[in-house]
Amino acid sequence: MANYRTKLRKAGCEDVAINGGKRSKEGESSSKNLKRPKRGEANYLPNLPEGHDETRLENARMVLVEEMKKKQPNGTLISQMMDQSFPLRRQEIVKKEPAVQTMVERVPALFTERQVFAEFNRIASKNLEGDFFEALDQYAPRFIGLFKTKKETVGQKLKELMQHMSWMTPDVTVLRSVVLKGIPILLGDDSSEFYKTCSDTARDEALECITVGVLTVVSEDSPHEGQSSVDLHPISTAIILEGGIVMDHIKNLPQAVCLLFGLRYALHLDYPKCMANTLNFFQTVMLGLGKKKLPPKLLTLKNSLLG
Repeated sequence: MANYRTKLRKAGCEDVAINGGKRSKEGESSSKNLKRPKRGEANYLPNLPEGHDETRLENARMVLVEEMKKKQPNGTLISQMMDQSFPLRRQEIVKKEPAVQTMVERVPALFTERQVFAEFNRIASKNLEGDFFEALDQYAPRFIGLFKTKKETVGQKLKELMQHMSWMTPDVTVLRSVVLKGIPILLGDDSSEFYKTCSDTARDEALECITVGVLTVVSEDSPHEGQSSVDLHPISTAIILEGGIVMDHIKNLPQAVCLLFGLRYALHLDYPKCMANTLNFFQTVMLGLGKKKLPPKLLTLKNSLLG
């Protein structure tokens, strides 16, 4: 196996070359420094396409930057350039681990809805938007049933969430929002700083409290303010990564959560500890990516949904 990997490394296979020589003092593999797919990435670290070098792909990136400065960027051109420059972009992200704001400046197209979903497909060969909401809608009735059975503190939190639902004519966005906010409660995650709702006058103050998450801004006289709030007509819904807004004016909270999940893949970011169980549930159960052996909490919830 060692000889085979050496041959691959010499042949320029990136996912082998990047891990070559990373050994601890005792000669064992240093798993801390290994860069390998952990979340079902089908194209974790692709090689540069034949006939293309870094200079040519960097030129494609520069074309993207200039195109995004236009009032009406050419969507077809952007998709072509994003496809073409994907291997170089992926190598930069995995090898150099740049700050999120650096990537916002270097690849602004990556922070558009169309390209978040396209990038996820390039990496994981999955239709993120379609598969995510199909699974969410499939499990939603069962989740609501589970929410109703919970007692004590967990039950009270879930009851407060479900108060936003109209049982006669349930709105799909409200139902999705309630489920997405209820999952971390079931799994013991702390979503208090991940799902944040504030008034328009308190936006800056709220931003100071969020490192990663979804910020929903509502009017000052809105009655829906707090962790369990569900607002159908917010002023804005934004995605926060590394303490800064990377996408704003998203149509609703479920769409923002889906996009945020896609950006974690696109930017090769670890899941935040406060929401690790929830995001792992999205990945492994809802999207069927990565680990086959589930942690006990996720396995229990999965069995409850299927039972």
